Amino acid sequence: MSKRAFVLAPLAEIAPEVVDPVSGKTAQELLDSVSQDEIKKVATNLHIPLDRDIQSGQPAVHVHLGRTGVVSIRKAILIGHMDDQQWFDATFDLYAALDPTQAGAHMSRFSDALEEVIEQFATSSWPQIEVLAEQMAKTIVERQKVARAEVYIRTALPLQKWTPVSGRRTQEVYGLIAQAVATRQGSRRMVGVEVEGMVACPCAQDMVRSFARSRLQEEGFPEDVIAKMLDVTPLATHNQRGRATLLIGTDQNVEAKDLINLVERAMSSENYALLKRPDELYIVNKAHSNPRFVEDVAREIMRGVVEKYVELPDDTFVSVRQRNEETIHKYDVEAEGWGTLGELRSEILDNSSIERHTTREAWLGLTELVK
Repeated sequence: MSKRAFVLAPLAEIAPEVVDPVSGKTAQELLDSVSQDEIKKVATNLHIPLDRDIQSGQPAVHVHLGRTGVVSIRKAILIGHMDDQQWFDATFDLYAALDPTQAGAHMSRFSDALEEVIEQFATSSWPQIEVLAEQMAKTIVERQKVARAEVYIRTALPLQKWTPVSGRRTQEVYGLIAQAVATRQGSRRMVGVEVEGMVACPCAQDMVRSFARSRLQEEGFPEDVIAKMLDVTPLATHNQRGRATLLIGTDQNVEAKDLINLVERAMSSENYALLKRPDELYIVNKAHSNPRFVEDVAREIMRGVVEKYVELPDDTFVSVRQRNEETIHKYDVEAEGWGTLGELRSEILDNSSIERHTTREAWLGLTELVK
């Protein structure tokens, strides 16, 4: 290295005082001692001056864009409190709304904003993932100079659980979601979970019950005996893998673990990554003793939210989506419900009928004009 000018020249430019451990000379001293005839500096300055800011100019087509941004940015983030912190591999989607007079967003500023916000807690952790999303949205509004920004964060939440009969320890992985929207006037945030479970179909089970009763009658069993047999014997039906997404919009603290437990109780049964035979028997019997349609699961989740979160205000937002993956059909089934907690309380607790529920877009302010 000490004889190669093409190595010494750039080294002396960026670190002239660095010392070569062999010769004891600095990079600049070594460069001065060799011929530089073949060295040609390509550019005196790598900072290229820009004639204009293209993104801030007028677009070719005068029309508003609701979302433009960068997606699928992965970052490791530390979430939790001092006594309960956890690292997450999170994926960020960052958006800004563009008015008709702005050609584009400065895409690098999204990454700058993300690094800036994460750096705020470089030596500690964010209390909740939804708080991080909200701060990100506020920062994008400021950095991009836009009227509205949206942030979505998705990650996996591993929890330690135990199998129901054998008591084996198992790690169960759930989805953890945060969403936030910010404008110059304010911001709102949501936290949610994605949960799998087992769902047993009531319709098929009812047909099996009718078929079993008919067969027992043909065999001459008395009606009271048939009723007893059908009551104590598990009845077959086809099963579905249920996938639920529950989102809660509030500025108060909502624990993801509580949401997961609430959703699992709404399914016919929870499921596990690890099951021994006694556990399998327990899960199958539990599910077939608690058959539910996809609509039932969605409604049970909403009822669970109403019953658990009595302290949350009426303007809290709730969104539930249940998707059951069919086994005997060539399609899957879905049910979805949403509204403010006040609207859900009126229907579930008071049997009132709300003609139109508040949508997620309306609650977040995505349907409003922003200035």
